[in-house]
Amino acid sequence: MLRYISRIHIFSFIVFLLVLLGAIYIYSGYNYSSFSLCQPCYEDSKPDVKSLVTEIVEDVVTRDCPEKGSWRIRDLTMQTGVKYAQPSTQKGRTDVNSVTNWNAPLVWEGTFDPVVIDAIYKKMDPRIAVVVFAVGKYTRFLKGFLESGEKYFLVDFRVTYYIFTDKKEEVPEIKLGKGRKISVLNIPSATRWQEVVLGRMKWATITIDKQIRNEADYLFMMDIDSVFHNRFGAESLSQLSAVLHRGYYKNTKRDQFPYERRPESKAYIPLDEGDYYYTAAVWGGYLEDMYKLVKYCYTQSEEDAKNKIEAVWQEESHLNKYLLHNKPTKVLSPEYLWSDYDTVPADIKVVRISQLVKNYAEVRPNGGH
Repeated sequence: MLRYISRIHIFSFIVFLLVLLGAIYIYSGYNYSSFSLCQPCYEDSKPDVKSLVTEIVEDVVTRDCPEKGSWRIRDLTMQTGVKYAQPSTQKGRTDVNSVTNWNAPLVWEGTFDPVVIDAIYKKMDPRIAVVVFAVGKYTRFLKGFLESGEKYFLVDFRVTYYIFTDKKEEVPEIKLGKGRKISVLNIPSATRWQEVVLGRMKWATITIDKQIRNEADYLFMMDIDSVFHNRFGAESLSQLSAVLHRGYYKNTKRDQFPYERRPESKAYIPLDEGDYYYTAAVWGGYLEDMYKLVKYCYTQSEEDAKNKIEAVWQEESHLNKYLLHNKPTKVLSPEYLWSDYDTVPADIKVVRISQLVKNYAEVRPNGGH
């Protein structure tokens, strides 16, 4: 009987303490609707109430906290029964470097097992956004991009193609796989192709903030005038993945990279600095990390515009400046963005996606100038 009474007293004391903590929390200026016993999951979280309570009672049951804006790779687990070749510590690609000097993977065909890495990431079941812009005559490239993407791009993953266009009626109907969809967003037309390029950062920033943030865990920015030719899988996923530009990945000295060299521009990189030259035609990463990068390119371009300067390669110049000081966690080889203009060398074992040959003077709004 005494033991029963003491338990009642303990329970009553805990309830009283929780009410008191709640009152203190509300008095501190936070809305009652946001009060929770949940551990903070992200920056700007409210006070850690749980840690105070668990000092008194260890078996308080709390709900799982939603990881708002903080998608992270979970434990690298996979289902049982998956068959794959045994990995080796002695054999692998010897003709190319497969790791950066900051110890991030540099991904080439032959440096990963597609069966293993897809199985791991499929268990995490991430939502992947692909942002493309089809403005003016570039809508003609939508069909090839989407149809080939359905055949090769992160097959069996949840993917949403976000198509920004000024010609909604020209977006083709494409047969999509399970868990894959298209979202069309209207944007204004442009008189210069440079406006389209710079506008990508503006509209992507706005739409990520208002919509995509609630619908995706990873985001890729891609050029629409491209076609997938081979597997583009989970090996491409990381916190921040950048692609080596096909024209500068071999023997180009850093002082020969086409960085922005004018100190007046926010994209300026001195001649004696730089790691690689990255393309802005394909890049991706965690949603929030991509948001930071896209917003950075947008705001830096706006600062340049105020100073009456435009970076030599628009957002690609600002992208390279950002990645110089914020190293990508995975660098993808030029397999992940080749070009139909160029012969495929021996070290490119597979072309995963390639830019199409086109008449720039005909497809660009200002004739390619």
